[in-house]
Amino acid sequence: MKKFPLIIASLLAAAAMAGHAASPAPAGHPSNEAGRGAPDLDCKLTFSLTGWSLLYKHADGTGRVTCENGQSMPVKISIKGGGLTAGKWHIDNGKGKFTDVHAINDVLGRYAQGGAHAGVVKSAEAQVLTKGTVSLALAGHGEGIDLGVDVGAFTISRR
Repeated sequence: MKKFPLIIASLLAAAAMAGHAASPAPAGHPSNEAGRGAPDLDCKLTFSLTGWSLLYKHADGTGRVTCENGQSMPVKISIKGGGLTAGKWHIDNGKGKFTDVHAINDVLGRYAQGGAHAGVVKSAEAQVLTKGTVSLALAGHGEGIDLGVDVGAFTISRR
């Protein structure tokens, strides 16, 4: 029964990604200009994070973005935000899937993040983040104690 919220969150994330990926870019959209073509590059993220929160949320980690065209890039991940939150946690072997990507560098930048979360000892989380037209669906399992509601930024930069 503890995994039921994770299953619901995962299904909602998958539905949001499917709906977003199925919609073509409108005429005049940057994806149809300058020979960039349709945003159809399949890229994935694997990552590990360690974080803490006490009104202010902070986490750092590393990962690797790998795209179907053979390109890959080591990345640094940073989460900063605030809200009514407290805890200490880590996520190992987290996974993410990007949508609306033209080139591997499109995944770099700051994604909007917000959520409510609770976990003791073993916990799991799934969420969808956005940065302009690029979306990132995340899923991960970890350990720690985490409770709260927060808003912040999930930033991916080149390592």
